[in-house]
Amino acid sequence: MTTDSLLADCRARLAFDLLSNTWNAVVLWALRDGPRRPVELRERIGGISSKVLTETLRRLQSNGLVDRQADAGGHQVEYRLTALGRTLLAPIDAVGAWAFEYGEEVMAAREAASAPDPQSPRPPVPDDLN
Repeated sequence: MTTDSLLADCRARLAFDLLSNTWNAVVLWALRDGPRRPVELRERIGGISSKVLTETLRRLQSNGLVDRQADAGGHQVEYRLTALGRTLLAPIDAVGAWAFEYGEEVMAAREAASAPDPQSPRPPVPDDLN
């Protein structure tokens, strides 16, 4: 990887774009143990609407990461990872391990950044409130 590997029009940015959508990584991870029907995915993931799940599955399918299988009548649909989709499981696992190890530090930094600065002057109180 060169020093310019994260600049415009590079493959590394493509990978970051794929993983920057929260639901992409979650859905890929939920499919790691085998095919699932959409209702099973929603139960396993939690907190995802049918619409967002459908959009996410279509996006993953269009990127070659997920395959859609329907029975002969088209009544039962399952989604499974493609070989390409499986290659993203290790990076997703690595990010999860990082979050497990450093998540509390990140949350503490966020909290500190959002706390009011005791050194900064208070905004003036309008005259009608004095």
